[in-house]
Amino acid sequence: MKIFQGSCTAIITPFDENNNIDFETFKKLIDHQLENDTKALVFMGTTGEASTLTHNEKIAICKFAVEYVNHRVPVIVGSGGNNTADVIEKSKLFEKLGVDALLIVTPYYNKATQEGLIQHYNTIADSVNLPIILYNVPTRTAVNLAPQTVLRLSEIKNIVGLKEASSDLNQIHELFRILPKDFAVYSGDDANIYTMLALGGSGVISVLANVEPKKTSKMCEDYFNGDVESSRNAQLELLPLVKNLFAEVNPIPVKYALKLMGFGNGNTRLPLTILSESLQPSLIENMKKQNLI
Repeated sequence: MKIFQGSCTAIITPFDENNNIDFETFKKLIDHQLENDTKALVFMGTTGEASTLTHNEKIAICKFAVEYVNHRVPVIVGSGGNNTADVIEKSKLFEKLGVDALLIVTPYYNKATQEGLIQHYNTIADSVNLPIILYNVPTRTAVNLAPQTVLRLSEIKNIVGLKEASSDLNQIHELFRILPKDFAVYSGDDANIYTMLALGGSGVISVLANVEPKKTSKMCEDYFNGDVESSRNAQLELLPLVKNLFAEVNPIPVKYALKLMGFGNGNTRLPLTILSESLQPSLIENMKKQNLI
């Protein structure tokens, strides 16, 4: 039930001057991704500013994504939250709207125990037939999905993968040591794509791929095709840009970068703001080095 292999872009949600969803720019962004070998798209994840989207906006994005992508690549949507019943309601709705899979972040703020996380995911998985990718990002949620917990959850039929964004190499090594070989582990950290691939990862769910879809996809494909050196070199070449894209909280820098590339106006929704002026020159410099602007 592996949903994809390679590079999946966690796509931004573009807003117009009135902070409404800009669907025309959305189309251009999706076209750019599909023209540059992206293997799947995640909508309404962290990068998509899901936390400030209304219920009706989430429905509109879901319908739009399913219709516009039109089965060209898998459409994965974020349905996570810290209220299990609400996550179930959203997940059922998104399933009815025709998405291919769900990305479900660990519940934040509540600080659930590992047993609480198991029951949370198990209850959600029982409510839908869609494949589910777990999402572990402790810096955002204040809770860590431990390797043994992931192992237990991997036994559930429609929990088929993990986006691992802990950046804890000891934990990542343990995940690959104990998990079944057919359970997909995706890098959730653009600075460690190559590392995850080398350990047996299935690809990346990427912020970087918003601006560098072709190179991010090629990094993965080169590794899978045995050109390990090319994959490694691509990772090292892109590290300065990755650093820029996370100099402030995601998606502030990537939205600014996309604005420079002609994709929208860079607007975020409060409490997020535009990229600090002091950080803009370095981002611009590294984007020029990559011939993005």
